[in-house]
Amino acid sequence: MMRPSRRHFGGAVTALMSLAWLAFGADAPPKEWIEPATGHRVVRLSQEPGTSSFYFHQNGYTASGDKLVVGTRDGLAAIDLKTREISPVVTGRAGNVVVGGKTRQVFYTRDGSIYATHLDTRATREVIKLPAEMRGASGLALNADETVLAGSYVAGSRPTNAPSASTRTGGQEGGLEARWALHLPMRLYLVNIQSGELKSFHPSTNWLNHVQFSPADPRLLMFCHEGPWHKVDRIWTIRTGADDAHLMHPRTMENEIAGHEFFSRDGQWIWYDLQTPRSKEFWLAAVNVESGERIRYPIERSQWSVHFNISWDGKLFAGDGGGPNSVANLTPLPERRKLDPPAHGQWIYLFKPRPGEFETITVGGEKIKVGKLDEEKLVDLSRHDYRLEPNVAFTPDGQWIVFRSNMHGATHTYAVEIAKTR
Repeated sequence: MMRPSRRHFGGAVTALMSLAWLAFGADAPPKEWIEPATGHRVVRLSQEPGTSSFYFHQNGYTASGDKLVVGTRDGLAAIDLKTREISPVVTGRAGNVVVGGKTRQVFYTRDGSIYATHLDTRATREVIKLPAEMRGASGLALNADETVLAGSYVAGSRPTNAPSASTRTGGQEGGLEARWALHLPMRLYLVNIQSGELKSFHPSTNWLNHVQFSPADPRLLMFCHEGPWHKVDRIWTIRTGADDAHLMHPRTMENEIAGHEFFSRDGQWIWYDLQTPRSKEFWLAAVNVESGERIRYPIERSQWSVHFNISWDGKLFAGDGGGPNSVANLTPLPERRKLDPPAHGQWIYLFKPRPGEFETITVGGEKIKVGKLDEEKLVDLSRHDYRLEPNVAFTPDGQWIVFRSNMHGATHTYAVEIAKTR
């Protein structure tokens, strides 16, 4: 793909460093600036406060990369990544949102139904009205040929005080463990987008969550066993309609954690945050879906991120840093004490693998290739409140990283240019 001009998001660089910092104190956040500490250009894509890009593995882009769908206070909107023009797409509440890049449709749940809306025409149709027992279903995952949606749900009645299956950790470990300990009956589900046909499969009393389709294989699903990460074998794959789930990362020590898993864009690798054990050694790890080959990149404590992500060409990684209450700023279990001085890093990070620099180690009887990453800081998030997760995501052209932040007060959607401006 031809590299776009540096005006890809529209407009010239108009905010000098000194003016940018003066603007930070104003009511309206700056529209763009050069990050003083790093020399990278940052632009604000959103216009209205409360505009948020999606969770890190939920696709918000069209396949051509011309539009990004975001959540707003009024519903959903599409940002033109060339002009920065913002157009409303869906008015009103929309949950479990995912964009079909090829068909240019956005799929979402509302009032117990799944809907599809075309980004350009805004034509909307109800894909399916879910049965009453599935009104709290989580998702949505969209398969590679954009014909099937998937998710998980609690099968049968739920205790009135039980959180829904879509509950996210949010750092509330007590609530997370309480929900996990209920062992509610759950199932995965599939919805045919064209016909609305609904199928459920893989009954389990594990908390089934974070369902994701492979970007390449229309029948391969990944999901997690949610819960306290040091007590669950989290990362699993399964073929649609089957019951033979496959564990992708067996733990090898007490309090080891692996999670916030995501596919590479070619569907060949599953990447995840690995800690051996929790809060001690940090890795960006991967397993090959077909061969089982394993790779790990060590991550410095200050570079650990709530979420990592990978560029569409598979050559770069990004991280969104961590706040004062993150695992990177704690001693290992069972002590779990805050470090003094603090050791976490509040930055948007860029990571570049060093080609060919691998050594081989053996863990749990398996050979693992250990490589090296070069790290670069892009955006200072020292003023960001990490109760809002930034959720980094590369643009399809690989030139920008999109994230959400409240560093200027209200939540907005931003993008940082990977190439340095100075």
